[in-house]
Amino acid sequence: MTAHVLGDTGVLTGRSLRHILRSPDTIITTAITPIALMLLFVYVLGGAIETGSDQSYIDYMLPGILLITIASGIAYTAYRLFLDMSDGIFERFQSMPIARSSVLWAHVLTSLVANLVSVAIVIGVALIMGFRTGASVAAWLAVIGILIMFTLALTWLAVVAGLSAKTVDGASAFSYPLIFLPFISSAFVPTESMPGPVAWFAENQPVTSIVNSLRALFAQEPVGTDIWIALAWLVGILVVAYALAIARYRRRIS
Repeated sequence: MTAHVLGDTGVLTGRSLRHILRSPDTIITTAITPIALMLLFVYVLGGAIETGSDQSYIDYMLPGILLITIASGIAYTAYRLFLDMSDGIFERFQSMPIARSSVLWAHVLTSLVANLVSVAIVIGVALIMGFRTGASVAAWLAVIGILIMFTLALTWLAVVAGLSAKTVDGASAFSYPLIFLPFISSAFVPTESMPGPVAWFAENQPVTSIVNSLRALFAQEPVGTDIWIALAWLVGILVVAYALAIARYRRRIS
């Protein structure tokens, strides 16, 4: 049974990845906005921002840019899923001897691959702009692990949106608040510089702990409790989003 599910998921994931390879503008478009933000903040606004850190501004703000890259990319998952639902492809899959869960997992794994490619492109541009890190192999593995969990958590939210939306615009619109969330966090400025209520929200929302953990790993500094808070947020969001997505999928195909 497990081999059957894995085999079906692999075939359907290959199908989705081929669609992306035929239209690579999806990955390019996802990377353009974060790169434009890096250029704006580093070369226009960065000199006027006090971070209270010895890091260069590109080093300081890159973790937030990586999260924005992923938040931008997962909108395409909801979009592709909505198109499959509205085109009747799901109904055709149900008439075939394939595992039902493999349909969703194919979209999730495609999102993971596409977003990691976009993240790699953004990191490459950041290196050209002066980003430097002395992170060890273990630290890089931790960074990659956090980014993978962040991608999976948001992708399952995208699955819920794609299954619930009534229009194409509605399928991808849910990602806009997620893209905006890093701006009200420690991603670009210290939370201490924000007004009281805004600072309280910034310090207690998930992006801040994730950004702080990534920044510490890149800088080879102690991550403290931030990484445990970040992992708790990511696991919690992932579990809830997965449960909602499966429940919604079962209702749609029943």
